[in-house]
Amino acid sequence: MIHVTCDLCGKDLQPGDNQHYVVKIEVYAAQDPCQLTEADLDDDHLQAISEILSEEETEVMDGEVDEPLRSHHRFDLCPACQKKFRKDPLNREANLHFDFSEN
Repeated sequence: MIHVTCDLCGKDLQPGDNQHYVVKIEVYAAQDPCQLTEADLDDDHLQAISEILSEEETEVMDGEVDEPLRSHHRFDLCPACQKKFRKDPLNREANLHFDFSEN
């Protein structure tokens, strides 16, 4: 039997009980489309690719690997947390409310 809990509140989500929801998030670097020019067509792209591959191989051997450019995340949510997520997916409201003590 698969055990699922809400990734926000920790509530157990039992099969057959209330529905649960899945949120999938994909994060990747945005790239603006470039226009192709005559100079681009004249460049030696095989040489450029060879240099990039050589640099990456050196970085991997030296242990200097960057974070991946693309990542995928999956979250299980209970119905209540799903409503909160849909209302404020980036949790901006939490950043606007401060609870200062009265010293």
